[in-house]
Amino acid sequence: MNSSGQKIIKQKYKIKAPIEKIWEALVVPAHIDGWGGGAAKMSDRAGAKFSLWDGAIWGKNIEVVRFKRLKQEWYGGEWKKPSILTILLDEKGGITTAELTHENVPNNEITNIGNGWKEYYMGPLKRYVEKNQGIT
Repeated sequence: MNSSGQKIIKQKYKIKAPIEKIWEALVVPAHIDGWGGGAAKMSDRAGAKFSLWDGAIWGKNIEVVRFKRLKQEWYGGEWKKPSILTILLDEKGGITTAELTHENVPNNEITNIGNGWKEYYMGPLKRYVEKNQGIT
């Protein structure tokens, strides 16, 4: 929990694929559509606005370090303030670790959002990338 009383979600995923493929699955709309996050508008430019799941989630890229770090403001539903998502990537021996930190998550949504990362975002992304490593 942070100082404003809102909760933080931290998750780590080991993905058997090159870091470049995970990056593409995070920022290329065709790949986002492929793992189920579409219709998506996304880019890997800082300051760019994005939306996922046909506008159910939206926000802005705060910081982008290609193949390393993606930090975004996230909005959903009736949120008055954004939550902050950071995904850090690191590859060793053909295995990429994706560390996810989601801050300022509304207290009443912490369980649903925590499960949602596993069921609807990082879980499907992991399966998609591991199955389709050759896709560019």
